[in-house]
Amino acid sequence: MRRWGCFHGMCAGDDLVPLKPLPEPDSKLERGLGLIRGSIASSFLFSTLLAVNVIQTASIVIKLFSQTAFRRVNRWIANLWWGWCALIAEKVYCTEFIMSGDDVPARENAIVVLNHQAMADITVMLSFARSKKRLGDLKWFVKDVFKYVPGAGWGMLFLDCLFVKRNWMDDRDHIHRVFEKIMNYSIPLWLMVFGEGTRVSPSKIVLSQQYAGERGFTPLQHLLFPRTKGFVATVQALNGHVQAVYDVTIGYVEGVPTLWQWTKGYVRRVNVHVRRSLIDDLPEERDAISAWLVRLYEEKDALLDSFYRDGFFPTRLPAPGETSK
Repeated sequence: MRRWGCFHGMCAGDDLVPLKPLPEPDSKLERGLGLIRGSIASSFLFSTLLAVNVIQTASIVIKLFSQTAFRRVNRWIANLWWGWCALIAEKVYCTEFIMSGDDVPARENAIVVLNHQAMADITVMLSFARSKKRLGDLKWFVKDVFKYVPGAGWGMLFLDCLFVKRNWMDDRDHIHRVFEKIMNYSIPLWLMVFGEGTRVSPSKIVLSQQYAGERGFTPLQHLLFPRTKGFVATVQALNGHVQAVYDVTIGYVEGVPTLWQWTKGYVRRVNVHVRRSLIDDLPEERDAISAWLVRLYEEKDALLDSFYRDGFFPTRLPAPGETSK
């Protein structure tokens, strides 16, 4: 296992259950300190983010002369600000990130498929990307309304992130235009894909299980049934530019935190498991790619089942669809 950050106590318990929320500290002192930490961190990050928006807006002038220089400036800005988010967790709060599974090579373009339990998942991925020096290469699928949000939403407009309405007919042309730009300019890429399309919750799991059962699929216990159309289009459009798909599974052994709990420094340990599949090993046909993603989520669900039972991920799992030996 690979680790970064530091850890101050707390072991996995046998009574962990899916989607258990992270409890607040019992100590009034710790809750008070958390409030102070969270207020300082959020004030710093939001104020600097607005300053970042100003710099990004000014960079439009550069775009008039050089698309490449414009992207380099905004890549540097993303690396800087997202790096601050990661460093606060790693160095100030001493959150421990326990990595298992496959290592990933440097400078490899990839589609990153991850489970989505909380907004804190995003900050986990910032630390993972920082550890691989890929922060500036992150692109996200984001709800369309988010582009109107000052700070993070405005910033993502400058980073070729994909703002989607979650209706394939409405999103298809926009997604293809962004992919064409990425391909034409050979833009370095870690494309972050929340395959479930939204954050998981117990009520959504019930609806997802009904949906899967009605269509003859295995109902998932810890995940939502994946939305396959966007993933299929992504694989087909970016084949030749991306070299791999990373299946990333995030587990919170102490309970799933809110973003505010993360900002207050309550999260002491996060487990992250990675499986790497070469893009050339994926099927080419649309239906086969869709089935590949469904199978990946079935295996991902089984992985989370073992995590909630044992409190850790295994060192290595077979690649999606690979037979265990």
